[in-house]
Amino acid sequence: MSEGFGNGHQEAAAAAAAAAAGQLVDDNILVHGDGDTHEYQWAYGTIMDSSRVSTCLISMLLIVYGSFRSLNMEQEQREKEKKRQSESMNNLITGEPVQQEQSMVFFSDKFATLDTMHALCLPLGASVSLLVMFFFFDSMQMLFAVCTAIIATVALAFLLLPMCQYIIRPCTDGNRISFGVCGRFTAAELFSFSLAVSIVCIWVLTGHWLLMDAMGMGLCVAFIAFVRLPSLKVSTLLLTGLLIYDVFWVFFSSYIFSTNVMVKVATRPADNPVGIVARKLNLGGIVKEPPKLNLPGKLVFPSIHNSGHFSMLGLGDIVMPGLLLCFVLRYDAYKKSQSTQTAETGVPPPRGVGSKLTYFHCSLLGYFLGLLTATVSSEVFKAAQPALLYLVPFTLLPLLTMAYLKGDLRRMWSEPFIIQQASKQLEV
Repeated sequence: MSEGFGNGHQEAAAAAAAAAAGQLVDDNILVHGDGDTHEYQWAYGTIMDSSRVSTCLISMLLIVYGSFRSLNMEQEQREKEKKRQSESMNNLITGEPVQQEQSMVFFSDKFATLDTMHALCLPLGASVSLLVMFFFFDSMQMLFAVCTAIIATVALAFLLLPMCQYIIRPCTDGNRISFGVCGRFTAAELFSFSLAVSIVCIWVLTGHWLLMDAMGMGLCVAFIAFVRLPSLKVSTLLLTGLLIYDVFWVFFSSYIFSTNVMVKVATRPADNPVGIVARKLNLGGIVKEPPKLNLPGKLVFPSIHNSGHFSMLGLGDIVMPGLLLCFVLRYDAYKKSQSTQTAETGVPPPRGVGSKLTYFHCSLLGYFLGLLTATVSSEVFKAAQPALLYLVPFTLLPLLTMAYLKGDLRRMWSEPFIIQQASKQLEV
């Protein structure tokens, strides 16, 4: 799990390691011809391969969906808070007792906000987790597999919840069902959790890459939706630290440990928990030996044109830039609401540089260009490439430049969401 969130290693990095281990053969670079024909075939086979296109599109869709899901959750929380305050005032006037929903208390505690200390310590914690998995994976793989299955079940249920709400809505009234100390849940929540448990169980029995991708997608969306970056300062510290972490473990770990630690951990399969239990209970002759499991620390996409070829992208390469894009999306929404409030006072909203281009669009375009550059670099250098080496500059530098040109850099750097004095002064 640690390499899924703590590291970012690019799909070609894992692909190169898996190829060296005999798990795949990269046929994209084996094109023939000379001159322009050779260059065109190389570019088409490398960039436009279905596996790489799928990797790029799915990763961007996960970031967009996770960011908007987080924004919607924040807006729902704000609306529920306003409704609760209004009901509290009415109850105080009428003398009725104030009722506080348990779901509202839980909702307010959902988000985890990273501060400066978290941003500095996260790369160190990720390094420790990486070393633990590198040295003790064989003795702890049962624990890793079980913990991964549990966390992925919850994340996948969160990913499937909107779809289940849409399906269940005509059949239910939305009331919550009590399960004692476990809490109260809607029918849609129970349905999504049941689907998630079924998918994870089938993955344990089959080890299919598509189910592993579904679990990884759930982890990405849940992490982006529930973890918050409060400012551009924390975002810059976090991404810079993870860039250094990624570069060190991909490029320099082999000089210390005689192997690429990052790629070794990411491509190492784990023994199936079902098989381990069957062997301990002496059921080897009764239970068929289940396949080994590739833990969902990466997304894997097969190539349609090249049989046996897969492109891989670490979850950290989606989640960590995704946190930055989620932050700028929330800031775009906050700035839009502030402009609306300012316009209501009779003052026209500012027309700065690039006012029609939002920070989210700028960062998303940078993420796409970073993925494209990482893909080309992996083919040019024929070696594993840390994706964050390209993703962080391509997303962070244009954002900093745009914020400076629009005059928002100082506000975004420190306390971007706690500025209300200006509107009060305008009212005076």
